[in-house]
Amino acid sequence: MSRTVVKMTSLAAVVAGAALLSTPVQAQETKVALGMSGWTGFAPLTLADKAGIFKKNGLDVELKMIPQKDRHLALASKAIQCAATTVETHVAWNTNGVPIVQIFQMDKSYGADGLAVRGDVKGFADLKGKTVGVSAPGTAPYFGLAWMLSKNGMSVKDVKIVSLEPQPAAQAFISGQNDAAFTYEPYLSSVRANPQAGKILATTLDYPMVMDTVGCDPAWLKANPKAAQALANSYFEALDMIKSDPAKSYEIMGAAVKQSGEAFGKSASYLRWQDKAANQKFFAGEMQQFMKDAAAILLEAGVIRKLPDNYSAMYDDRFIK
Repeated sequence: MSRTVVKMTSLAAVVAGAALLSTPVQAQETKVALGMSGWTGFAPLTLADKAGIFKKNGLDVELKMIPQKDRHLALASKAIQCAATTVETHVAWNTNGVPIVQIFQMDKSYGADGLAVRGDVKGFADLKGKTVGVSAPGTAPYFGLAWMLSKNGMSVKDVKIVSLEPQPAAQAFISGQNDAAFTYEPYLSSVRANPQAGKILATTLDYPMVMDTVGCDPAWLKANPKAAQALANSYFEALDMIKSDPAKSYEIMGAAVKQSGEAFGKSASYLRWQDKAANQKFFAGEMQQFMKDAAAILLEAGVIRKLPDNYSAMYDDRFIK
């Protein structure tokens, strides 16, 4: 009698287990915490959230505003599963022991990141010994500064660094503090609007090296490929919404960074969001070359201590096909 009960119980457990295994993991059952900032290029993620696109695609996404210098710590502690950041930052995190896999590209900067200087600075050589307000090592602004200096025969060792996040860096520069500031939109526009403070020496139009991707923890990605696909699809659908209804989209995205729709539209004009076709082209070769070029600059700037062993482990192109 007892053996029969045991057999029946075991059979029930097997059937229940099989049912669980055969039931596909639904994206709507997967909560996703994604770390990002108020950078204009990331705004379609905000749009996907506020316009209900994530929800429509079965995702429960929590967008967490985390400074870029701390985002990898949130990823390492599992406080977030995915993060939006620049390509070279993904390279730095992976190389420094925080694995993340890029799954789609969001934007490329076309003048949205730049170096503001005082009026008496005629060129990069004049920056030697000057004070520059810029985010900490391991961030996009710091890399942008290092890249521009490197292209002009200099390095970050030739200037004095004052660690300031992009918004405070711009505010400090406008108020007369520091000799220069490396910042990005929407804060770079505040410098453009205050020419008495100085000028913009160079932007990503002159030095194209700021491009952003969304990456996810490899273990989470392996366990949740459908959720990752829904995340990528939602981003592309947000771009479709921007195309079909720009005024409404700009209002929604601008509100998140305390900008009017019109002001947000001006900030957005300095970058290009990347659709699926652009993603496919980027992942087909441009990305890999940029990661190698970026790694050399990161090594020179002391952000990483060695070149990466495996670049192909840093991206997965399944979700943009």
